Formats: sequence, C-alpha cells, structure tokens
Amino acid sequence: MATWSSRGLRGSGLEDLINRTNERYIEQGLALIQKIPTPITPVNIDQENRHITLAYFDKRSTVDYIGVVQGVAVCFDAKECATDTFALSNIHAHQMEFMEQFERQGGVAFLIIHYTAKGEIIYLSFRNVMRFWNRMKNGGRKSFRYDELEQIDLIRPENTVPVHYLPALAKDIASRDGQWWQ
Repeated sequence: MATWSSRGLRGSGLEDLINRTNERYIEQGLALIQKIPTPITPVNIDQENRHITLAYFDKRSTVDYIGVVQGVAVCFDAKECATDTFALSNIHAHQMEFMEQFERQGGVAFLIIHYTAKGEIIYLSFRNVMRFWNRMKNGGRKSFRYDELEQIDLIRPENTVPVHYLPALAKDIASRDGQWWQ
C-alpha cells in the first residue's frame, strides 16, 4: 500500500497548472472539469493542529479529472515523463478499464503528458494509449517512445490558460467522424 508521501504525488506541478486551466475554463464558461481526489485513510492525526501526518491510499482511483466540455463528457489523467520513453506502468489496468468504459458510454478519455526534458506538454488520445497498451499486452514493449507518437498534439499556454487542452480535444473529437468508440 502506498503512503501519502510516495510517488503518487509526482506530477503535482502539472496538476497545479491544469487546475488553474480548469478554473479559467469555468470562468469563461467553456468547461466544468473537476479534480478527483484520491481517497485516503488517515493513520496518524495531529489532534492539536487537526492535520493528517500519515495516511495510506484507500482504494484505487480512476482518473485525475472528470467533467464536461460544451456537452461532451471528458475524463483524463495527468502524467509526467522525465525522458523520451513513457513507461506504461505509469498507467494502471483499472485506469485503462475506466477510460475504456467511459468512451463506450460516449465520453472522451485522454492523457495529458508533460515531457519535462523537452519542456513539452502533449495531448494523447485514448485510442493512441490503447494502441500501446495492447502492444504491451501482446508481449511487446512496456513503454512507448516520444518518436513513436504518430500525431503529436502539443498543448500550449494561451493568455491566462497555462495548459490549453481544448483545441487538442476538439481535434480528437473531430477525428472520430461522429463515432465515439473506435
């Protein structure tokens, strides 16, 4: 069981930027996206200050964010990668199952990946994630390289929106030819 201070909180810098982005989207009436808190079980509580000093992740979380963009249900996870190779172990099977079920219900699932060494943030559609996931399940690589990405949708800041992912989402939706699940 992972503790609260473990690797589960990596990527919080990216999440801070996404949280600010989502606040701007709400202010502009573009989207309503919520951060899904990871359920924890407190073990030690500082009674005097009423602070949790030790906790364990309670159960599996689904994705980092869920909400609606102009009538389209979306869910996504935020990931960081320090090299050009993204290990699929950063995505859990239950997250893939959730995103697959979400898409089957008419929603759009995706990843936002910050390649820290390149200083790039990309949008990766669930279809592309699934392609690499299936390759791994069939005995192939347990990772994918940046140069394997067929279509890179860079996410750039725009005005007060630090991780402006809506253009990449619109492109993903348009590429589906009216079919949500492909």
